[in-house]
Amino acid sequence: MDDAPRSRRHRPPPPASALARRFRGTRRTAPGSRPLRSVTALTAAISLAALGVLATGCGEESEPAVTPTSSTRAAAAPRAVDDLQTAYQDVIEDVLPSVVQIEAGDSLGSGVVYDEKGHLITNAHVVDAADSFQVTVATGEEPVPAKLVSSYPEQDLAVLKLDRVPTGVKPAVFGDSSQVQVGQIVLAMGSPLGLSGSVTQGIVSAVGRTVTESSSGGGTGATIGNMVQTSAAINPGNSGGALVNLDSRIIGIPTLAATDPDLGNSAAPGIGFAIPASMVKTVADQIITTGRVTDSGRAALGITARTVLDDNYQPSGTAVVDVEKGGPADDAGLKSGDIITRLGPARITTITSLAEALASESPGDKIVVAYTRGGERRSAQVVLGEI
Repeated sequence: MDDAPRSRRHRPPPPASALARRFRGTRRTAPGSRPLRSVTALTAAISLAALGVLATGCGEESEPAVTPTSSTRAAAAPRAVDDLQTAYQDVIEDVLPSVVQIEAGDSLGSGVVYDEKGHLITNAHVVDAADSFQVTVATGEEPVPAKLVSSYPEQDLAVLKLDRVPTGVKPAVFGDSSQVQVGQIVLAMGSPLGLSGSVTQGIVSAVGRTVTESSSGGGTGATIGNMVQTSAAINPGNSGGALVNLDSRIIGIPTLAATDPDLGNSAAPGIGFAIPASMVKTVADQIITTGRVTDSGRAALGITARTVLDDNYQPSGTAVVDVEKGGPADDAGLKSGDIITRLGPARITTITSLAEALASESPGDKIVVAYTRGGERRSAQVVLGEI
């Protein structure tokens, strides 16, 4: 699947849907359970205390309301800020010992300690083709060698194992991806530009994003569904690190940053993406147990295909090149030469759009595939298989 946009030409800013499909991994080429605090509720509570308002039982007289003065408002605000700052510091203290820097050949990335045996989670594009790894932990010891257990480029995830587990390193605690909500405060931890143990902050900007990673610059070209979008800065070197909520739970592994063609294809500020914790655990547990991914949870049609162009040389569908015998497409009657134009409600114009549509589905789902055969429009119901 090689249709990820690569344009660097200067042109008017594309619509959000177009921009969201330009991504790059965030490794870097080397030059050499704390309670969730609600700021709103906290501010309200502090304001009430500062104003001297007393709650009374039914039938009792209440104290007269006190009009807030500028001094009482000023006193409440710093206390709210101080509490949020303390929450940040507590999370950093809890989680940073679980975040590591990974040297893989001539590149740098980040990783997360997964268990007490020294297994690490990182991105497949951080590992790339390297055969030796040096891992630096947040406690500042000398780098520790690590070995690759297995890489799963289809989801841009990989598992390493430390030769020994340094003192002070602890496994991260993963949260429930299904509970992630837009607006949640999050911290991104990793080694951007080789600056190990760095932390940035932001919010969850969106959930359920499907994005396709570029296959250039060491990227895997993977199409990944259900990603968490964040405004926390994700820079080269952050790949494989931790996206953490204020309960000190990892909700995702930072992996991609949107790129802006009007800025020389550099990272678009405030648009980063993380693989959800649920997928990370699914892949990691299988690799650690069996050495490979045996149940991807990713839907498939059972075809090989290519993008086709219309008379104006514009992408207009995905032509079936080969059909897996006994696979989902074969069972539904699709044949080599058919041109797929829709998968359910999603319009299909390229290999990438087909991969993105499939990433939003699950194995076993029944879906209508619209296609043309010899210029004639047809449709078939397909029971999706698994990659």
